[in-house]
Amino acid sequence: MGRSIRVLVIDDSALVRKLLSELLDAAPDIDVVGTAQDPYVARERIKALDPDVLTLDVEMPRMDGLTFLRNLMRLHPMPVVMVSSLTERGAEVTLQALELGAVDFVCKPALDLTGRLQDYADELIAKIRVAARVRVRARPGPRATGTATPPQPPVLRHYRTTDRIIAIGASTGGTEAIHEVLLRLPPDAPGIAIVQHIPPGFSAAFAERMNRQTGLVVKEAAEGDRMMPGHVYIAPGDRHLQLARDGARYVCRINDQPPVNLHRPSVDVLFDSVARAAGTNACAALLTGMGADGAAGLKRLHELGVYTVAQDEASSVVWGMPGEAVKRGAASAVLPLHAIADALLKAARGRAPGERSH
Repeated sequence: MGRSIRVLVIDDSALVRKLLSELLDAAPDIDVVGTAQDPYVARERIKALDPDVLTLDVEMPRMDGLTFLRNLMRLHPMPVVMVSSLTERGAEVTLQALELGAVDFVCKPALDLTGRLQDYADELIAKIRVAARVRVRARPGPRATGTATPPQPPVLRHYRTTDRIIAIGASTGGTEAIHEVLLRLPPDAPGIAIVQHIPPGFSAAFAERMNRQTGLVVKEAAEGDRMMPGHVYIAPGDRHLQLARDGARYVCRINDQPPVNLHRPSVDVLFDSVARAAGTNACAALLTGMGADGAAGLKRLHELGVYTVAQDEASSVVWGMPGEAVKRGAASAVLPLHAIADALLKAARGRAPGERSH
């Protein structure tokens, strides 16, 4: 399969540099070609070592990770996996890094990883392998964090919003893909349930960020939340989100059942619950992501007659989940990211696009 994936580890902690290097070097197809303690050293080592992927600490001396990433994506775009601290500040900065063009992130390894070190290593190695295959596209700088004025979507008003639901699933690259879809939805859109593979602590920050930057009310889903028009409910990190009926309304159910497809929250868990609770009153989209989570659930929805969308390969960071859905015949349409919101709105209005776009 060609040469090993060449990785440069950038972190101000010597202990973290050593740990990450050892974990990655244990993979037969990964070679840590060097380390750097700050962005200035990293800049010279990128030139000298020509790595395929960087791991980048969020907070470092002399130059912070975001400033370095912004310059990197402007001058020398390449795959970056952020190493983020499990703090409110760490979550917010990590989301900014994804906005700037980082492929993915892992949480900073804890010093008490005994017993869980292999799981951490597996996650880190999997994300490096995915990052090495990504075609990195430079992105604009961070958007303003105040209330955004989203672009005006097509005039598609007067939905039967009391009984229409939109369900969305995503993983790698999904935070920015979800942002793109939500920006194009009007304030009176049907209630939206979202599963994004994300750790605890990051889901709340992600929801708050989307709430500031879109014209919708976005929150981390809580047990018993009633689905309302113009509202978006994002699954909490490490908890499943399901949809249930409560009389004439839909409500969110949150649980700690075992992971499905190695994920909690799982897109399949959400989609299966939508199939049971809403049926053809729903429409669904599966966006960019690694693996196959959501493909089976999208197939079940499609077989019920639900309008289903898979993001196309060209606009996906990783065409794993939507690609698997397409392979299984689960998608009513395969669309570029910019067209997905419009298609979901038409489906919610009861006028799903008839053509299959590939």
